[in-house]
Amino acid sequence: MTVKVIAVNTFKEAVRDRILYLLLFFAAAAILLSRVLAMFTVGDRTKIIKDVGLASISIFGALMAILIGTGLVYKEIEKRTIFTLISKPIRRSEFLLGKYFGLVLTLAVMLASMGLIFLALILIQTGALEGRLLLAILFIFFELVLLTAVAILFSCFSTPILSSLFSLGFYVIGHFSWSLETLVKKARPGLGKTLLRLLTAVLPDLENFNIRTEVVHGLPLPASLLLYSAAYGIVYAAFVLTVAVLIFRRRDFI
Repeated sequence: MTVKVIAVNTFKEAVRDRILYLLLFFAAAAILLSRVLAMFTVGDRTKIIKDVGLASISIFGALMAILIGTGLVYKEIEKRTIFTLISKPIRRSEFLLGKYFGLVLTLAVMLASMGLIFLALILIQTGALEGRLLLAILFIFFELVLLTAVAILFSCFSTPILSSLFSLGFYVIGHFSWSLETLVKKARPGLGKTLLRLLTAVLPDLENFNIRTEVVHGLPLPASLLLYSAAYGIVYAAFVLTVAVLIFRRRDFI
């Protein structure tokens, strides 16, 4: 019950953040401009609109998760409200999880808003809607669930600026993890190769949530792949949150 109360309060606080609406505005602009871009591009205009629209939702959703998530815990410490909260019969784990679920709820609302704008544009362009587009947006949400957990983790022991940089680096590396696998294959046996293998094992593969190509081009999407990707995101997010709770429990706020 405590987690729910904190989550609701976090949601109310987050939706008042101007940065959130600024990013939503730019996301909407990018989605709408995809139609203009398609007019000046050679190829299937509808596919270009779908590709650019989904990419815009993914990128701006990630920025929302990073910029809002990395400041949630720090704001409580800076305003000294954390002392009032932890003096009450509230576990630190409940506080952190409440913050997390409140931000996830916020991102779900923002993602739905961007999704509605995108689907309305597709409806105007084609006169029809595809259920697979909703599936692509759902997996963007799974990615944001994981990225939010990472942002919360970094916010437990660092400043918002550094946490944002760390989270952004996590996002970029997660989408280019295939390059690490290439380096592992090309690296000579030794300490360097061992470290690279360790990095590939620890760092996530965020491309698991990227089904944009399959959706845009009408390629098959096996149910086993979708279930694996969803489970991967949930389990990895749970692991990151567990680490965040352990760090937050040991932190001294004095």
